[in-house]
Amino acid sequence: MATTNQQLAEACVAELYNRDPASKTMGMTVAEVKPGFARVTMTVRGDMLNGHATCHGGFVFSLADSTFAFACNTGNQATVASGCSIEYVAPAREGDLLTATAEKKHRSGRLGVYDITVTNQNNEVVAYFRGKSYQTKQPVLPVED
Repeated sequence: MATTNQQLAEACVAELYNRDPASKTMGMTVAEVKPGFARVTMTVRGDMLNGHATCHGGFVFSLADSTFAFACNTGNQATVASGCSIEYVAPAREGDLLTATAEKKHRSGRLGVYDITVTNQNNEVVAYFRGKSYQTKQPVLPVED
């Protein structure tokens, strides 16, 4: 069992990622986790392009959304999105390595607000995402008997 907040965060994200075929199928990799924080990477593949030969916004959104989920579930309380929005500010192209960084901005009771920035390999911002979270009464990690 995890003994520090950092170990708990890592264990929770490992459990969530293990149960997340969508993030794995899109090639997402968890690069860093801390309590209330996550950094996830994804390389833009040819099958992620839209008719303009840029990364379909849904893939950028999914990267930001998964990173949001990992960041807000680091405390072993299952937490889900109650709302989110995204602003696309630059295109991503095939071969780009995208990095989404999620940080907790506010937490009160069961509600939270997280900001996620998506950048490319040149540290240029591709999108800004804001997620609002709602904490359930269920744990993330399986309960030990």
